[in-house]
Amino acid sequence: MARNWCIGIIGGSGLYNIGAIEDEQWLMIDTPWGEPSDEILCGRIGDVKVRFLPRHGRGHPISPSELNSRANIDALKRAGCTDILAISAVGSLREEIEPGRFAIVEQFIDNTRARPSTFFTSGLVAHVSMADPVCPRLSKMAAKAVSECEGKVATGATYLAMEGPQFSTRAESHMYRAWGADVIGMTGMPEAKLAREAELPYAMIGMATDYDCWREGEDAVDVASVVAQMQENSELARDAVVKFIENLPKTRKASPIDTTLDNAIITAPEEHDPELLAKLDAVAGRVFK
Repeated sequence: MARNWCIGIIGGSGLYNIGAIEDEQWLMIDTPWGEPSDEILCGRIGDVKVRFLPRHGRGHPISPSELNSRANIDALKRAGCTDILAISAVGSLREEIEPGRFAIVEQFIDNTRARPSTFFTSGLVAHVSMADPVCPRLSKMAAKAVSECEGKVATGATYLAMEGPQFSTRAESHMYRAWGADVIGMTGMPEAKLAREAELPYAMIGMATDYDCWREGEDAVDVASVVAQMQENSELARDAVVKFIENLPKTRKASPIDTTLDNAIITAPEEHDPELLAKLDAVAGRVFK
């Protein structure tokens, strides 16, 4: 069924605002999973509703390992989002994805260890497919937006999600390359998994800031160099987000991801945990009406 767009923008490191949002209002959204990273900036760009959440909070106070991704995704769902476009600073594991180039993520390798990665715990178990973890429709539009803003863009990238907050060892960086990863970051997982469980089509634009530490003779990654490149990337990122929204079709056609949970829940109805069911009112309320 066709409906109007409401785009959730998750701003990564260096992207704490969009700047083009009209009728803006910061709102704190309460969730049963705890507090999200920050208030959500609600407004519109043209006729499209926009909900902007700075992933690490304004001023970057939250470590990647301590992000409450469940609360973030739940809050965006409660705020009315139909789709999510995530922006993330990444390290490059490929020569051709040089610092300053943007990479449209197609696949993820989850190497995180200490983060809650599902809404569906014991008492109400669901198994969603992550074979194709991003929305191809959104990803195609994101690549087009970056190109139209005269940004350099790589498509089809595989994102390695590491735990952090430390950067990689050289041995790890070489191993991730051998695994087939193209870019590396600390926040794409479990964010993408949770978006899928919440039936929110998700796409990610990675902003390459450095070459990690795999290149011979390359200096080790440090915050100063990453921040400098992020500042160069941020204006283009903001422009690309605005262009992405301006290019959206007038009406949002249904996505298969909108009904991900229809064939994912395995727990028998008589075994549903009422407390967990209540917490899932936003994420999975459509299924349990």
